[in-house]
Amino acid sequence: MPRRRLLRLAGAGLGLALAGAVTTACGPEEADASGGNTGGPKPGGSGKGGGDAFTTPPAGTAPRALWQERTDVSTLGNHEVLAVVGDVVLVAGDPLVGRDLATGRKLWSLPGAAQPGARLIMGGDTLYLASGEYDGDLVGLDPATGKETWRSRLEGRYNQPRPIGADTGRVYVVAGILEKDLSSRTNVIAAIDVRTGKAVWSEKRDTGTDESGLTSAVLGDRLVYTDHRKNLTVRDTATGRQLWTKKISRANFERIAVHDGAVVVSDGRHLRSFGVDDGAERWALETEEFDTFNGPTVLEGVIYASDSAHALWAVDPATGRKLWHNAEDLREASVPLQFAKVGETLYGATEFGKDGGVQAYGARDGKLRWTFGDGAGTEQWYVVSGGKRLAALHAERLMALPAV
Repeated sequence: MPRRRLLRLAGAGLGLALAGAVTTACGPEEADASGGNTGGPKPGGSGKGGGDAFTTPPAGTAPRALWQERTDVSTLGNHEVLAVVGDVVLVAGDPLVGRDLATGRKLWSLPGAAQPGARLIMGGDTLYLASGEYDGDLVGLDPATGKETWRSRLEGRYNQPRPIGADTGRVYVVAGILEKDLSSRTNVIAAIDVRTGKAVWSEKRDTGTDESGLTSAVLGDRLVYTDHRKNLTVRDTATGRQLWTKKISRANFERIAVHDGAVVVSDGRHLRSFGVDDGAERWALETEEFDTFNGPTVLEGVIYASDSAHALWAVDPATGRKLWHNAEDLREASVPLQFAKVGETLYGATEFGKDGGVQAYGARDGKLRWTFGDGAGTEQWYVVSGGKRLAALHAERLMALPAV
């Protein structure tokens, strides 16, 4: 199995032990926080770590990292491994650590809090995780302090429930059903009330479906997810009733985008939009023959996605109309799989590759402005915005960049 495929499966909860062995063998080398790819332009200016006034570097020149810290990451390939909540940056690892985004100072640390493969699921002001004690409970943490503020009351009813989404009133989980012999041959999707900690509905999934490998999102009163069996499914969050499901050409391991009553998925050569209420296709956008789209992201009313031809797209989510298409700047570079946006700049975190890193583009035209890389290892990058800073993660290094 190709390494890229293996790591994406690992992030979806499969093959974690083997994926860990792979990354141990290809671990990052020690590198400074100067930025810039090996052989590329020298890194340029930035402000001081504690301030918000950053100098915009010249075109083609990456900024310097404001700070850099080592972290223990337990999730591979999962796009919800990194989060910024307020002024705190979180990384799913063991221990689970909260750091000050401005300075990198450790605010709190919780050994054993996050299970391997954990996703950082936020609902309101609470971070929801499966209990690190493997006792069948869910826990809610205050991201600012790391203190437990909530715990479910499932009374051992489910086997290893894992959060897949949350809103201000409920946490949505996928879990195995414990049989009398303590085995678990079927699984369910359930909603846990945050007030009582108890399940308000539980819907059995089709026989043969896996508990892992779900890519999910919550949009208002709809829970949307894809799975390893190439299904796109929508449920009513109030009742759990399945509104519709349909086959797509491939499983989506990366991400799906939900916006204004629609879900957009990558489906081979196409980006496809479906109404979440009825499943009707709203539009489909096609890339070149033999090429495929990577998972889309919607930011400030625009869909961003890359494709296997190393092109970058901006798309109107209402109509599927192409706003711009950059097929030149990334022809010889790694393409982004995850996006963030600050002001008029779009940022992308690239897939696996020695020339990868955090890339900055003009949000209006998609032109590449700079690439920040550390020249170490080939692991996937992650980026999340927080005010005028970016939190970036590569292998076992967590760093902050000025959003310039």
